[in-house]
Amino acid sequence: MNALLLAQAEEPQPPLIPHLDELVIGLIAFVIVFGFLAKKLLPNINKVLDERREAIEGGIEKAESAQIEAQSVLEQYKAQLAEARHEAARLRQEATEQGTAIIQEMKAEGQRQREEIIAAGHSQIEADRKAASASLRQDVGKLATDLAGKLVGESLEDTARQSRTIDRFLDELEEKAEAVR
Repeated sequence: MNALLLAQAEEPQPPLIPHLDELVIGLIAFVIVFGFLAKKLLPNINKVLDERREAIEGGIEKAESAQIEAQSVLEQYKAQLAEARHEAARLRQEATEQGTAIIQEMKAEGQRQREEIIAAGHSQIEADRKAASASLRQDVGKLATDLAGKLVGESLEDTARQSRTIDRFLDELEEKAEAVR
């Protein structure tokens, strides 16, 4: 057998096929290394992977809750914005109504003042007309008395008679003037 082994040993072994004893030793070393890695290293790797998975899942949950909260805040802001726009429209409407009311008040006040000015003007014109009429009566009366005195040739100095004559004369003139109109 030794001779057989020696004969086999003398035969050249193909380089790609390993010797049986190397294969057995490699297999035993592989099982030892694999067992060591499975017992020591694999639990640590699984622990790190579990922690990462939990962190990722926690991050996703936090992101989802943050997104829900952001959506809620966005809805609140939209509601506040809509309310602010509604309030601005209401204030604009009130300002327009107040402006219209103020304009109406100012127009009414202007109309009232205009009426007062016109009434005061009419009163002043009437007072001036009466004063002018009275002054004119006196002047016309004086001139008429002087003229009548010159025509008659005697003085008409009696004031009562003079006033009656003047009043009668002027009344006749006014009646004729009104009849012509």
